[in-house]
Amino acid sequence: MTKPLKIDFVSDVVCPWCAIGLKSLEQALHRLGDSVTVEMHFQPFELNPQMAPEGEDVVEHIARKYGSTPEQIAKNGEAIRQRGEAVGFTFNLAKRSRIVNTFDAHRLLHWAALEGRQPELKQALLTAYFTDGRDVSSHDVLVDVAGKVGLNPVTAREVLAQDRYAQDVRAQEQFYQSQGIQAVPSVIVNDRYLIQGGQPPEAFEQTLRRIASEG
Repeated sequence: MTKPLKIDFVSDVVCPWCAIGLKSLEQALHRLGDSVTVEMHFQPFELNPQMAPEGEDVVEHIARKYGSTPEQIAKNGEAIRQRGEAVGFTFNLAKRSRIVNTFDAHRLLHWAALEGRQPELKQALLTAYFTDGRDVSSHDVLVDVAGKVGLNPVTAREVLAQDRYAQDVRAQEQFYQSQGIQAVPSVIVNDRYLIQGGQPPEAFEQTLRRIASEG
């Protein structure tokens, strides 16, 4: 009997472990095959909600926020690159020069959900930032990425220019914070089970199989 899984993937589009976690989750779901049906929702989380519009140099930001040395940053970046490669995601971290504000990206993702294109836009934004080194706070970039996944670019620009869905995104962010979500990715299954971090596919698969069997 096919078991339904409702998955809320709480994440940010400038979070490398979110890109890794999403690819791992997708692989796990592929392994589960027809034993489950999945209803996936991407929920907003800002790693840096106070980030200025112009962003911040990525090395300076990581050093300031985590106290990391340039050597540690390089080592961690290589570990991220390897983990991404293992699950089929390409990190070109040398192209990612700045950490940027992501609130507008989350507004656009909210709209994309209403248009039935949220998963495609989520993947495209992660790729735009981490693989192509594009500025995902730029309205021009956001509109271009939206158009490439089949969304109407004229409407996308209107959404961004008119500050649409700002209250919706803030409400969702506050809800998940009130539920204790302080780090991403956080994967909530059937509103009951929490899987945190960029887990390998095997870990997601094992947990999802257990949840499905309990359902």
